[in-house]
Amino acid sequence: MSHPLTWQQAGQSDDKLREFFMPALVDLGASIIIQDARLNYLFVTNLPEVWAIEHVATPSDLSLFGEEVAAKLQALKGAITEPGNKGHIEITVGTEQVYEFRVQAVEFSKRGIHLVTTIVDRSEERHRERLLRALLREVSHRSKNLLAIIQSIALQTARYSGSLELFLHKFRGRLYSLSQSQDLITDSSWRGAYFFELVQQQTEKYLPENKHLVRVQGDNVLLTPNASLHLGLALHELIVNAVSHGSLLRSGRAIDVTCGRMQLNGHDVLEIVWDETLETTPNSEEHEEALKAHFGSTVLERVVPAAVNGKAQYVISYDRISYRLVFPLEGAND
Repeated sequence: MSHPLTWQQAGQSDDKLREFFMPALVDLGASIIIQDARLNYLFVTNLPEVWAIEHVATPSDLSLFGEEVAAKLQALKGAITEPGNKGHIEITVGTEQVYEFRVQAVEFSKRGIHLVTTIVDRSEERHRERLLRALLREVSHRSKNLLAIIQSIALQTARYSGSLELFLHKFRGRLYSLSQSQDLITDSSWRGAYFFELVQQQTEKYLPENKHLVRVQGDNVLLTPNASLHLGLALHELIVNAVSHGSLLRSGRAIDVTCGRMQLNGHDVLEIVWDETLETTPNSEEHEEALKAHFGSTVLERVVPAAVNGKAQYVISYDRISYRLVFPLEGAND
C-alpha cells in the first residue's frame, strides 16, 4: 500500500478538514484524493499498489495515473463544477484489475469547492459478474438442449402410443428419468454423471427391495451431461421393461450392466452392455414374438445412439434381452 501524501507535503494545512476525512478513510477502506478547484492535490492516501506515489514529487492525475487515465479523469472532473455534483468512471488495468473512480464536488467554508475522489477496487466484483454471465449463458444453452430432448421424447412417445393414457404413462416416466439424471448433473456442477451412480439412480426406484438384481461392473466413467441424460433414458426403458414384462422378479436372476473402454477402428470408444436373462416358457416362440412386439423401442434403437453419435444393438430372444451401446469416448468425458 502506498504511503499517504499529507496536507503539509502538498503545501496546505487544514486540521479540521483532515479530521473530517480521516474517519471516512477508515470506514470506507478506499483510496482518497482531495483537490482544490484548480485540481491541485491537497491530500492523497491509500492508493492501490499499481499506482505508487513514493517517487512523485508533485502529485497530479498525470504523474500518478498516466496520460490515458488522466485524460479520462480530466473530462470527468471538468463537468463537476457545483457542490453536490458527482460522477464516476471505471479504469481497467491489465486484464483482471478494475478500479472505480468516484468524484464528488464538496464545498468547504472559506475554501470553496473541493473535489473528493475515492478509488475502489472492483476487480473481484467484476470477476464474479463475468462468471455469473458465463453461468447464465451455460444454463440457457443447457436448458435449450433439455427442451429439445423433451420435445424429441414427446414426439417419439406419441408416435408409438396407441392411446392418450399410454402416452401419458410413458411420457411421465421418461420425464422422471430426465429429472433424475439432471439431478446428478447439477450435483456435479454441470460436469456430468458417473456411470455407476446413473445406473443406481435409474433402477433403484423400480427395485426398492431388490437392488441386488442389477449388478454394475466395469469402468465408472464420468459421462458428459448429454450422454448422462440419454443413457439415463436408455436405462429407464430397460429397467421398466424388465420389471413390467420380464421375468426379473420371478426368476431372481440378476441383470448384468457393464461399462468399458475399448478400441474400435483405431478410436477410443465406450461400450455399455445390458444383459438380462429371461425365464423360459414352454411356448418359447410365442413368448419371443410377444417380447419383440412390446420391447421394440425407438428410444433405445434410434434416439439414444443418435444423441451420442453411437450405434446400438438391441437383441430379444426367448431367454435373453441384451442391449449394447457403443459411442466415442469423447462423448463420455469432459
